[in-house]
Amino acid sequence: MLKGAVGARYAEALYDLATAAGLVDQVEQELKTVDRIIKESPDLQKVLYHPRITPADKKDVLKGLFAGKIAPVTENFLFLLVDRQREAFLGDIVDHFSQMANRARNIVSARVASAVELSKEEKKKLGEVLARITGKKVQTTYNVDPALLGGVVVRIGDRVIDGSLRTRLATLREHLRQIS
Repeated sequence: MLKGAVGARYAEALYDLATAAGLVDQVEQELKTVDRIIKESPDLQKVLYHPRITPADKKDVLKGLFAGKIAPVTENFLFLLVDRQREAFLGDIVDHFSQMANRARNIVSARVASAVELSKEEKKKLGEVLARITGKKVQTTYNVDPALLGGVVVRIGDRVIDGSLRTRLATLREHLRQIS
């Protein structure tokens, strides 16, 4: 089974449970925290991902770290992942879970690449335009890519809005080749 399919299936099941319990926001934050802690600890990764360490021992480690700090729904879900040997898919599950929660909240994520750092005013205006285009609240992340030469490239889901100077120059170059 493909990694994305596993992550999506488990995320959907957990999302249904969290929704029924009214704990979507809490479970999402707890999953993100657990995933971050695991990613930041190579020793914890060795224990959780090692095939010869028993599920019972892995659960004991998780209990020791998170008992009383996460909701029973989240804890039981982590134990299920361990029992089914799916703990390596946690990051993918967290991503899918967050996407589902954001979809329900009418929030969309956008990644913006620009040739130079955008000012606060430019970011605000761009955010307003993206919210108008999508009809949703937009969470944006920004990064600088000098290869763009100028302009911006916005990625919202599988949509790309390319307003970069690099692309415009490439289009002009191709057009000039066809003329000559």
